[in-house]
Amino acid sequence: MGKTITEPLPQSFYLAPPITCARDLLGKRVVHEIDGQRVSGIITETEAYDGEEDLACHARSGKTRRNELLYGAPGIAYIYFTYGLHWLLNAVTRAEGEPAAVLIRALEPLEDINFIARQRESQPRRLWCNGPAKLTRALGIDGSQHGLPLYDPDSPLRIEPGIEISPAIIVRGPRVGIDYAPEPWRSIPWRLRVSTKDLTLPEA
Repeated sequence: MGKTITEPLPQSFYLAPPITCARDLLGKRVVHEIDGQRVSGIITETEAYDGEEDLACHARSGKTRRNELLYGAPGIAYIYFTYGLHWLLNAVTRAEGEPAAVLIRALEPLEDINFIARQRESQPRRLWCNGPAKLTRALGIDGSQHGLPLYDPDSPLRIEPGIEISPAIIVRGPRVGIDYAPEPWRSIPWRLRVSTKDLTLPEA
């Protein structure tokens, strides 16, 4: 019997405001297919970034060569390099021309644990994917996937349905690493997370 194929979330999912998508992405599955092998994790933490008026968003200074995908179609992978060291994965949201995105901040490892363990070397499992730079390293994600459609079944990087997350276990707080942004953007509660102890993971 063949393996069940799970369709990724449709492009229309990403038309919503980023704070809505940030909430709805909790519990979904990020999949990176490498040489026909699925590597994946369940999303446990996200952050929303919304438009040129959001002074923590990459669009705060208008459209540039670096951020032009933020102004593009929803459901595209916006992956950027930071601190000269790390790749960060975002999903573009809102309609084309309205720059916004959700940063994927943490995952619970799910598929191809051996690959993830090798990527994270000697780190304990609880530290494999508990940060945005850690999860891209763990899943083998880098700038070569920038611009891929997360909604396309044929894309090697996509986001699929996962598990339902009860609003009762979602914790909201300020975004991380945006000390450059003035208030109210520095403190606005657009970071959403769930505790892994409250999760029942699906079968890999």
